[in-house]
Amino acid sequence: MEKHELRAAASLAAVFCVRMLGLFMVYPVFAAFARHLSGATPYKIGVALGIYGLSQGLLQIPFGVLSDRIGRKAMIVLGLIAFGIGSVIAASATTIGGMILGRLLQGAGAVGSVVLALVADLTAEKSRTQAMALIGMSIGFSFLLAIVTGPVIAGWIGVAGIFWLMALLALAGIAITLFVVPAPPRLHAQRGADTVPALIGANLRNPELLRLDFGIFALHAMLTASFLVVPALLRGTLAVSNHDQWQVYLPVLVASVAVMAPAIVLAERYRRMKSVLVCAVAALALSQLMLALAGNDAYVLLAGLVVFFSGFNIMEASLPSLVTKTAPAGSTGTATGIYSSSQFLGIFAGGIIGGWVHQVAGTAGVFFFAGGLAIVWLLVAAAMHGPALGHDGGHLTVTARRSPKR
Repeated sequence: MEKHELRAAASLAAVFCVRMLGLFMVYPVFAAFARHLSGATPYKIGVALGIYGLSQGLLQIPFGVLSDRIGRKAMIVLGLIAFGIGSVIAASATTIGGMILGRLLQGAGAVGSVVLALVADLTAEKSRTQAMALIGMSIGFSFLLAIVTGPVIAGWIGVAGIFWLMALLALAGIAITLFVVPAPPRLHAQRGADTVPALIGANLRNPELLRLDFGIFALHAMLTASFLVVPALLRGTLAVSNHDQWQVYLPVLVASVAVMAPAIVLAERYRRMKSVLVCAVAALALSQLMLALAGNDAYVLLAGLVVFFSGFNIMEASLPSLVTKTAPAGSTGTATGIYSSSQFLGIFAGGIIGGWVHQVAGTAGVFFFAGGLAIVWLLVAAAMHGPALGHDGGHLTVTARRSPKR
């Protein structure tokens, strides 16, 4: 990448990070905090955790389309303002209804598709993959950092304090957008990265893209549902307080990254992408069974968490790249917009269904729900193929597209 492209990608990655960091921080501590709010039930706690994904999922594409008309930076700033207001409401909430409203408004700041479109506006096509990879790595790093530091920061300033911190991070994101992110030379520098409403139907009829969309939906539904019950499981089985649970998450995430790295190398270098992905989904299903049956066995619980996060990290690193490779020429932006919406709708589904299952069937029921979702995903993934994937000894692998000879 050129120097100005690196600056654009890095600054927009920072905008992504300041927004996602706080959102991820509440995952390991939210359920324990929310049960003390007036009117809280397991179902309503699930709604409060997941409803952020509903507004995010529904508004990703409209935000992208509006940014074509009134400008990328303007929509990013508006989205961060909505996110900040929602954070203040959530920080001040004393009832579960107030928390649900705050989380809904947080999700209304659906700037993800706009940020990705602005990345494409500010980078040449040959540099776009590197720029998107930088942003993807920053989001992954934010997730790992937040899961570990969330319990620690909650111990210092409380969960309400984390929501106040989110409001400050929203202000930081606005400052970065206005004063650090370069202005695009023209609105449609890279048309293929825009969300085009006319192409939405065609993308929704593409079975390979639908498989990937379902995958990210299922992945984040499982994550959200699991975090409704995992913190309590750690307290009960390991006798680890909410604020000390980082001591569990840190080694678990380090171990999962150690598994993820060679798996990604195997997938790319030895052309075993489909095999690795199918194994990762199978690992996710296995992890839910382990967690459901762990009982008071600390070793099974910890092993289940390592297996889960190993599969999660592999899929989180692989699916976005596969979407861009599978999308037909000229519709990458539309495909990634639908993909992002699927991810956030998965968060909503995981929260609302997971909360209901927790209320009627207990902790084990949540894991069985998530495991059943993983099994459905396994059947979907087993049938995957497409123009971005080639055959190698019965395994589907990522290959480069070649231009036809002239």
